[in-house]
Amino acid sequence: MAVMRTVLLAVLLAASLPAAEDPKQIVARALQFHEKNDALARNYTFLQRTEIRALDGSGKVKHNDCKTHDITLLEGSPYRRLVARDDKPLPPKEEQQQQADLQRSIEARKKETPEQRQQRIAEWERRRKTQEEELKEVPEAYDFRLVGEDTIEGEPTWIIEGTPRPGYKPKSKQAGYYKKLKGRIWITKSDYMPVKIEAETIDTISMGAFVIRFQKGAHFIVENTRINGEVWLPRHIWFTGDARFLLLKGMKVNTDIAFTNYKKFTAESRIVSTAAQ
Repeated sequence: MAVMRTVLLAVLLAASLPAAEDPKQIVARALQFHEKNDALARNYTFLQRTEIRALDGSGKVKHNDCKTHDITLLEGSPYRRLVARDDKPLPPKEEQQQQADLQRSIEARKKETPEQRQQRIAEWERRRKTQEEELKEVPEAYDFRLVGEDTIEGEPTWIIEGTPRPGYKPKSKQAGYYKKLKGRIWITKSDYMPVKIEAETIDTISMGAFVIRFQKGAHFIVENTRINGEVWLPRHIWFTGDARFLLLKGMKVNTDIAFTNYKKFTAESRIVSTAAQ
């Protein structure tokens, strides 16, 4: 009987391991958990610091633009307010203008009819829903390979490599970008969340009717962090590579986006002031 139990246990383990370690199933499960995580994420306000550096052919900085925005919920949908430039508080006149714009938005949103408020929030939700639908195409758009394991932020993770699947036909326009991207994703073993993503363009990607074009060889890195033990939120996003904005001459761009000061939104939440940074 002991031998039989051992054999049965071995069979059960053999049957369960492939499913647990199949990279496509891991990614599919991560996308399922992502929807729940996304619902929690919308309850948080934060500061977003974006620095964009344009480089010349030798790698020297030709132009640098650094802005920090306070992203908060205002009457049911996000409101974005500039609070710093080049890591310094805004000049008094510009700060007054930002405060005036904020006050006008508060008053305008409070005066909305129930239908207008519902329409504004629904538009925000529609954009988020569109992104969710595009992500659902990922498991079929890529061939996945489990290439290793790692520990990030104290979390054991799988490292999964994805390359575009030949012949895949996107169901949406945005998902068409998947054919031009390859990369790796680090997914936590405990809760199937993507804690890190690295991607590279393998062909030119145009967005917004040529508003911006990323050339082949551009690199993206996204790092997430756990907040309050309940939700994974962006910590850092990097981009480096050749890009063309509008019809301007192409340039080497290095972009660094940092997310800090996460706070769970409540009815008593106060919009961050410049001095609060």
